[in-house]
Amino acid sequence: MSELLKIVVKELDERLASNIEVIDLRGISPFTDYFVIAGANNQRLANAMINGVIEKAIKNNHDYRAIEGKGDSDWILLDLYELVVHVFSEEAREIYQLEKLWGDLPRVNIDDLL
Repeated sequence: MSELLKIVVKELDERLASNIEVIDLRGISPFTDYFVIAGANNQRLANAMINGVIEKAIKNNHDYRAIEGKGDSDWILLDLYELVVHVFSEEAREIYQLEKLWGDLPRVNIDDLL
């Protein structure tokens, strides 16, 4: 399992992310290995989660390619090359249902990452 994936999931869990899911895209996607999807109760918490993930990634010698939606967005996307983190407000997560879009792909048990 990816070291970065463990770092990200642990950071999200420690920052009280809800319903963390990890979708395994290895061999499917040419641009990333995993999608990490999490919920946040409010925009401030979502921004804190993303900032924490960035800080931990950089501290562990990982860089990020792009970030979209910071500020007052209901969906923040952070591209860490080998994985993409999606932090949604609970309402936006219900609307976009990203998990269902990738519903036929395997999931990673997050208990194995914590």
